[in-house]
Amino acid sequence: MSEKDNLQNADGNNEQNPAEIQDQSTTNNTSQTPENEQPTKEAETSEETTAQKSDTTSENEASKKADAHVEEIDESNAEDAEDEDNSQRHSVESKDYHSMTMEQLVKELDYLLKHHKIQTIKSQVNEIKSEFNDKFGELLEEKKEEFINDGGNEIDFYFITPEKKDFNFLYKEYKSSLHAYYKNLERNLKDNLDNRLRIIEEIKGLINVEENINTTYKHFKELQEEWRNAGPIPRDKYNNAWNTYHHHVEIFYDFLHLNRDLRDMDFKHNLDQKLKIIERAEELAKDNNVNRSFRELQVLHKMWKEDLGPVAKEHREDIWERFSNATKIIHDKRQAYYADLDKAYEANLERKEDIISKIEVIGQDIAKTHQAWQKKIKEVEALRQDFFNAGKVPIKVNEATWAKFKGAVRAFNKNKNAFYKNLKKEQYDNLQKKLDLIQVAEDNKDSDDFETITPLMKKIQSDWKKIGHVPRKDSDKIWKRFKAACNAYFDRLHAEKNAANKEQFEAFDKKNALLDSLGSLALSGDVEADIETIKEKIAEWQAIGHVPHNKRFIEGKFNKALDELFGKLDMDPTEIEMIKFENKLEALSQPNDTSLLDNEHNFIRKKIDEVKGEINQLENNLQFFSNVDEDNPMVKDVLNNIENHKVTLNTWEEKLKKLKEMY
Repeated sequence: MSEKDNLQNADGNNEQNPAEIQDQSTTNNTSQTPENEQPTKEAETSEETTAQKSDTTSENEASKKADAHVEEIDESNAEDAEDEDNSQRHSVESKDYHSMTMEQLVKELDYLLKHHKIQTIKSQVNEIKSEFNDKFGELLEEKKEEFINDGGNEIDFYFITPEKKDFNFLYKEYKSSLHAYYKNLERNLKDNLDNRLRIIEEIKGLINVEENINTTYKHFKELQEEWRNAGPIPRDKYNNAWNTYHHHVEIFYDFLHLNRDLRDMDFKHNLDQKLKIIERAEELAKDNNVNRSFRELQVLHKMWKEDLGPVAKEHREDIWERFSNATKIIHDKRQAYYADLDKAYEANLERKEDIISKIEVIGQDIAKTHQAWQKKIKEVEALRQDFFNAGKVPIKVNEATWAKFKGAVRAFNKNKNAFYKNLKKEQYDNLQKKLDLIQVAEDNKDSDDFETITPLMKKIQSDWKKIGHVPRKDSDKIWKRFKAACNAYFDRLHAEKNAANKEQFEAFDKKNALLDSLGSLALSGDVEADIETIKEKIAEWQAIGHVPHNKRFIEGKFNKALDELFGKLDMDPTEIEMIKFENKLEALSQPNDTSLLDNEHNFIRKKIDEVKGEINQLENNLQFFSNVDEDNPMVKDVLNNIENHKVTLNTWEEKLKKLKEMY
C-alpha cells in the first residue's frame, strides 16, 4: 500500500445515533483480519459494504497516483522505525575519507565512537574501513615486494604499523558495541511489536463492545495514545503494522459512525495540523539546501502518518495533493542535486584517469641513478596525494578506478625496487671493498715503520672516499671501525713527531724571545762594531736551531728586523744582502730534507738566467749606437744599466756559490 493509501481515511457518512450503533454492533459482530485485509464477506451489511467498497476503490485509485518521491521517504522512515534515535545518522558528517592518511582515518574512527551513538555511524565506519584497508593493503604489498627483493622468504613476511594496530582495536570495539546494541534492541523490538499487535486487536474489538459510545471513544483515544508511545519495531514490520493500524482506525470511524461532534472535532484538529505540515513542506520546497529539506520532510511525513488521523472526506484529496506536490518538488530538486553530483563525480573520474596516466608514464621511464629515482618517487607521491584529493567517482567505476590506480603505482614500484635491488648489490660490493680497507688499517695501526706505513694509510683513506655507498644499516658501523684504526695509527705518528719536534718548539720560543730583544737593540754608530753586533745576533739566531714547519713564519719576521737594523748602517748593500742570505740558508737547511734548498737553487738559477738575458739585450742595443759618442746621454744610460746588471749578476752568483756549500 502506498503512502497515500496509508494516509487516506474512510469517510464519515451514514452516521447513526449512539443507540442505533450499539444495537447494530451487538447483532453484526463484525470481524477484521489483521494484515490490511478488507472485512470478511459475511460481516458486510449492504449499506456499510457499499460505503467501504467506495472508499476502497478510492484508495486503490489514489494508490496508483503514488510516486517514487513518497516511497523513498517511506523506506527511509521505515529504516528509522527500528530505533527512534536512528534518524541521527543523517546528522553525522561523512567526510572525504579517501583523501585522509591512515593516521587521520584512525583518529576519525576514534572520534565517531566517542561522540555518536553506535547505530548511527554504520555508513561512516564502513567507508573508513574500506579506505583504511585499501591504503594499508597498498603499503603492505610494497613492503612485501621490498622484503622479497631483499632476499626474504614470502612465508616469513610480516608487517604491521601502529596505525593498523590502533585501527584493529577501534574496529573491534565498534563491532562489539554494535553487537551488544542490536542484541538488546532485538528484544525490545519484539516486545514493542507484540504490544502494537495487541493494540490493533483491541481497536478491532471496539466495534463489538456493548458500552456507551462516549466510553468507547475514550477507550479508542487511549489506545491511539498507547500506540504513539509503543516504541520502535523491526523495519521489515513497520509499514505492514502501520497500514494494519490505520486500516482498523478507519474501520472504527466507518463502522461505528461516531457521534458527529466527536468525529468532526477530530477531523478539524487533524485538518488544521495537516495544513500546518503542508505549509511547512511548501516552505521547504523553496529551500535550496536539498538534503536538509529532505530530512525535515521525512519528519513531516512521519507526523502525518503516525501522529495524525483522518480528515473529512471532502478535504482528503486536496490536502494530499498539496502535500504530495510539495514532496515531489523537494524530491525532484534532490534528484537534480544528485545528478549534478554525478557530473562532479564524472569530472573527478577524468582527473583521476589523468593522474593514473601520468603515473604510468613515470613508471615506464626507467631512471639510471639514485637521484633520478628519488625525483620520480617524489613526483609519484605528489600524484598519489592528488589522486586521493580528487574526490569521489561514480560508484559503478569506483573499484575499477582504484584497481587501475594501484596497478600503475605497483608497476612503478616494481621498476623502482628492481633498480634498488641492483643498487643494493653494488652497495654490498662496496661494503666488501671497504671491509678489505678496514682489514689493512687494522693490520697496520700498531706498526712503528712510519716511513713505510704512513703513505699506505693515506692511500687507503683516499681509496675509501672513492668507493661508493654501502647499505645504510652497515654505513655507520664500518665507518667507525675504519676511523678508529686510522686514528689509532695517526695518533701514534703525531705523538712520535711531537716528541721529535720538542726541541724545535723550544727553539721557536727562544727565537721569539731573541726577536723581541732586537726591537730594543741599540747600535753604537760605529759601522764595523755594529755589523759585528748584528752578525753576533744572526749567529745566535742560527745556533738556536730549526723551528717546527708551521712556525717558520718567524724567519720572515727576523729578516724584517735585520732590514731595519741594516737600514741604520752606512754600508754596501751587496754585503748586507749576502749577510741576510747566509742567514736565510741556515733557515732553509733541514735535516734529511733538501727540498727547500732545491727550490732556492732553482730560483737563483732562474734569476741568473734572467739577468744574463737582460745584459745581452742591453749589449745588443749598444750596436745601434756604434757611431754615437759615449758621452751621449742615451748611451751613458745603457752603459750604467749594463753595469748595474753585472753587479746584480755577481750577487746572484755569489748566492749560488754559498748555496752549493750547504749540500
